[in-house]
Amino acid sequence: MACSTRSTSPAGDEVSATTISAIHSDVLQTHILTRLDGPTLASATCVSSQLHSLSTQESLWRDICHATWPSMDNPRMSNLISTFPKGPRSFFSDSFPLLVSRPEPHHRPEQNPHPPSPTPELIFAVDIYHRKNLIFSKLHETETLTSWFRYSPFRIDLLEPKDVVSTPVQYPDGEESCSRLLEDVTLSWIVVDPAGRRAANLSSWRAVSVQRHWLSGEIQVMYASILAGDRRSSEFVQCGIVVTFGGCEGGEMQVREVSLLVEDMDGKNLTGEDSLVILQRALESRKGRKGRREEGRERYEEYVVMKRERKDRKLRREGRFHMMCMAFGVFVFAAFLVFVLFG
Repeated sequence: MACSTRSTSPAGDEVSATTISAIHSDVLQTHILTRLDGPTLASATCVSSQLHSLSTQESLWRDICHATWPSMDNPRMSNLISTFPKGPRSFFSDSFPLLVSRPEPHHRPEQNPHPPSPTPELIFAVDIYHRKNLIFSKLHETETLTSWFRYSPFRIDLLEPKDVVSTPVQYPDGEESCSRLLEDVTLSWIVVDPAGRRAANLSSWRAVSVQRHWLSGEIQVMYASILAGDRRSSEFVQCGIVVTFGGCEGGEMQVREVSLLVEDMDGKNLTGEDSLVILQRALESRKGRKGRREEGRERYEEYVVMKRERKDRKLRREGRFHMMCMAFGVFVFAAFLVFVLFG
């Protein structure tokens, strides 16, 4: 398929026609393709064989990965990304879409009974933007074979308790400006399995909730992705990312906490071992890589409804059980009285 442009004279006569193939490849590669973002460049590969050849150049995709995720601009990550099946293009294909496991009521996702072999290390690349301006970027590496990781509650903290990162953003001075952070602050949290050459984005891109801490007054912005859980215990699990902002009204906003937790539908934090199995299955699954960035909040809202329904069912079951216990107790007491009075 060849793209062309035509111009006409005022009288309506055709003057000229230019096809994409008529443009020199150096002009396309240097002045046109370098201005495209990742999704547009991926679409360009389908236009013609010439554009496919030019649009799959590794240098183009490497620059796009670094521009999209500044945390990846690291010698180790550059070398690691080059080992993916198609280099930076494969990494972008893995990391740009959201991981989406669509929650459906009363549905248990099928799971492979044999868990994948644990990877010895996970790498997390995190970038936070405020109105498309980068305010936080960090690369974090975690060993996964230690006993401490396997049996402790899974939690990734990117900042030490006393560390703060200043930003040029003004601290919200009211609830209205605070609620605008839902749309203004976007986050990408990529998990990379170096051994398996796989990557996935665990963030919902835009926040799913914003609230002030009741005691400290700090602003907590939450992002989440919903993944298939362990069939034996929970249909789905939530990968919750919390970014805590501090500061004073009129001053600058500071990043004080960036953390990742994995919890089941009962609100229980999973261990590192259980979380690793779920993350590796998500990395291996191709079904979860088709989510649009707008879907993250929708899936979270569906998950919240499922959690509420699950809690209500559990309370009803417990209520019936308590009633049965009370009825049995009354029956035993009545039988005892009858035995004492008439026995």
